[in-house]
Amino acid sequence: MAEPTMRIEVIHVDWSSRVERRWTELPAGSTVMQAIEACGIASMLPVAAVDSARLGIFGRKVTPDQLLHDGDRVEIYRPLALDPKEARRLRIR
Repeated sequence: MAEPTMRIEVIHVDWSSRVERRWTELPAGSTVMQAIEACGIASMLPVAAVDSARLGIFGRKVTPDQLLHDGDRVEIYRPLALDPKEARRLRIR
């Protein structure tokens, strides 16, 4: 009997607003990092783009070892352009 699988979307938006979107099929019980590695998106991004502190599923922050469910969208977030506290200080000035 075949092992149950799930279909996962992995997405990353760069600074030029170019969207890189990949779909992958994984065995049930796979993690966020396994999805990123399986779809091949990490090889297309800069070395430091996949940071374990900047990962999410449907806008909710997760860890790389978070288990996935069928239809999940794994999001690789880019770093902030400006610290929110610093942005507030600049607006006040």
